[in-house]
Amino acid sequence: MKNAALKFSANLSFLFSEVPFFDRFEAARDAGFAAVEYLFPYEFDAYELKAKLDSCGLEQVLFNMPVPDWESGGRGMLILPDRVDEFRKGVRTAIDYARVLGVKQVNCLSGLAPMGADDSTLRRTAVDNLRYAASELGAHGIRLLLEPINHFDMPGFYLNTSAQAEALMDEAGSPNIFLQYDLYHQQRMSGELIATYMRLKDRIAHIQIADAPGRHEPGTGEVNYANVFRALESAGYEGWIGCEYRPKTTTIEGLGWMRSENDSAA
Repeated sequence: MKNAALKFSANLSFLFSEVPFFDRFEAARDAGFAAVEYLFPYEFDAYELKAKLDSCGLEQVLFNMPVPDWESGGRGMLILPDRVDEFRKGVRTAIDYARVLGVKQVNCLSGLAPMGADDSTLRRTAVDNLRYAASELGAHGIRLLLEPINHFDMPGFYLNTSAQAEALMDEAGSPNIFLQYDLYHQQRMSGELIATYMRLKDRIAHIQIADAPGRHEPGTGEVNYANVFRALESAGYEGWIGCEYRPKTTTIEGLGWMRSENDSAA
């Protein structure tokens, strides 16, 4: 029996930047996507976003927890002991948006480690915050995701590898914490994309893709994505795969890889 086709989600923070944000939903639908994700919904009205999703027949599968100082260089609050109250307020905000948008998983960015900070304090803060967020989100049927990000693109980011994320999840001990497995970050840090997926597949709730090292579409770098996709199919991966890459030219011109993938699955 042929394996089920993989499902691709358009990350609207990266794709279709040729048009204004609200026009990207139609562009994604017209390009053949059935789902979208993006970094943050919070500058928009949740009901307006939901109406746009519904009018385009799209599912939203992911967004990040609030990072209020993103534009000024903030990259998350999970590890920051002086921002625990703000982090927990953000959990409630994320729940409010997720319930309106029908989103069942929310990603948490760990943040930048402050210079000279005590690592044990940062880790204890992260574990406490993870337990809180996992419990609050879980009460509404929402998964908490944790994402490692490579230190080349984001120097100082606290969580860089899947092994680090796994250890942090183990320490938090909640069944409602899952890994957001970004193959671009994994390739930059450790490689072994398939082997790492196979080891952690029961803990992976969402996958994201970009080729390395340029973070463009599949087929523009060193990753053999055809091989990766076949491995994911064979392993029975049923989640969404977020296309979180910067098109090398235009979004549409760069979607040849997806057309080929869909044809191979037909």
